[in-house]
Amino acid sequence: MSDKNIVVSREDIAREVARLGQEISRDFKDGRLVVIGILNGAFIFTADLVRKINLPLEIDFIRVKSYGKDSCSSGEIKLTKDVEISVAGKDVLLVEDIIDTGCTLSFLKDFFAKRYANSVSVCTLIDKTERRQKVVEVDYCGLEIKEGFLVGYGLDFAERHRQYADIYHLIDPHGDK
Repeated sequence: MSDKNIVVSREDIAREVARLGQEISRDFKDGRLVVIGILNGAFIFTADLVRKINLPLEIDFIRVKSYGKDSCSSGEIKLTKDVEISVAGKDVLLVEDIIDTGCTLSFLKDFFAKRYANSVSVCTLIDKTERRQKVVEVDYCGLEIKEGFLVGYGLDFAERHRQYADIYHLIDPHGDK
């Protein structure tokens, strides 16, 4: 663990997930909720979150890939796995592990609005504003972390480190540890 410093403990994560579940349960009690996890990073958070939402709901997953440079304006976002359920007339809750540039969420909010969702809300475990390029309204936020490369609890570097129960700041993301 010498290449990582703990940023958020599993206990703090569990507390935030429970709080978010309560807020979502309160706010969507009269709607038809569809929770859509954004793969791959949000799969752990989505699984834990839906168990804390005390409402009937539907669950699905979507995956997008970003191509091009780091900039939203020069990059291209492509859908690589679509949802299988209809969202027309339903309240969509997009669940993301971390919001960084805001490009993916901006794309997905527009994507689901065009599919006649009744509403499109955003829930993220971590809102990280260090590299934000698009303004995205975050309806449910677990934690705000300003900077650093984070791994664990679904967050990865090169598809590694997702399995940790805690969230760490990766000291040398290009090291081979």
